[in-house]
Amino acid sequence: MKNQINLLNQLQELVLTRDEHHQTGDGSHMDALSDSIDALVEKLDPQPKALYERLYKKDHIVMSPMSNGCCAVCGMQLPISQVQQVRMAKTIQTCSSCGRMLFNAEEDAPKYTGGKPLRGEPRKTGISRFSAEELMIASLIAATPKDAIAELAKAMSDNRFVSNPESLVKSAMERESMLSTAMGDGLAFPHVRGVEGGGLTLAVGLSRDGIKWDSDGTKVHVVIFSVIPVAVSAFYLRLVATLCDTFKKKENLALVKSSTSPSELWKNLMKATRYSVR
Repeated sequence: MKNQINLLNQLQELVLTRDEHHQTGDGSHMDALSDSIDALVEKLDPQPKALYERLYKKDHIVMSPMSNGCCAVCGMQLPISQVQQVRMAKTIQTCSSCGRMLFNAEEDAPKYTGGKPLRGEPRKTGISRFSAEELMIASLIAATPKDAIAELAKAMSDNRFVSNPESLVKSAMERESMLSTAMGDGLAFPHVRGVEGGGLTLAVGLSRDGIKWDSDGTKVHVVIFSVIPVAVSAFYLRLVATLCDTFKKKENLALVKSSTSPSELWKNLMKATRYSVR
């Protein structure tokens, strides 16, 4: 059954990739993505296939990782006996609350390690809900997408936002192999889904010379790398669409690209997004 669970996870990632492309791309890859999705569906055994198709009609998030003995999407505490069943992966287990199929994340899977807000701490607003000055790199050394993602993942790890940066890079590059996350205007939005234990977190890096991001030779100057809990996948889509619209305004993009230090980049990012990201 582990093979079927792996297929279901691949299928969900492809579906969410298609959703992202539908919202932020030019539509040129929709047919190819749909063909890949259909091919994977046909590889499913009858019982997982029927369950997948039933859940998919309600929501495109049909798979949920088990995090600390809970369904990571709805937060339902699972019975100890079911926790063991999910770990053994001999049968498809579903959450009794949201109905999603459950799977056990790898032991070394990246996790959110940032602390929770202290009681009485002022509520964060705008882009500061998802990032911090420590996650800004005003001058990436990277010449490749992999190296750029590695620099940003290291910043997240060094500042105790996430664990296992090496695994983040591997997962992000696997996502890039499905479809480039370059969005035009010199922007790229690489990301890793399934980083549980906290909220969406993003880091930003600038490349002065530009990084050749894909086989089309797309040059990227602003890299926005995100780690995403499965439960906020739909919100992430809206956030990326918002950021793309924000940076279509040349003055906002120019402001961010003019930054020469992490503190200036953080200040300019907050200024550029103050009306769009709330």
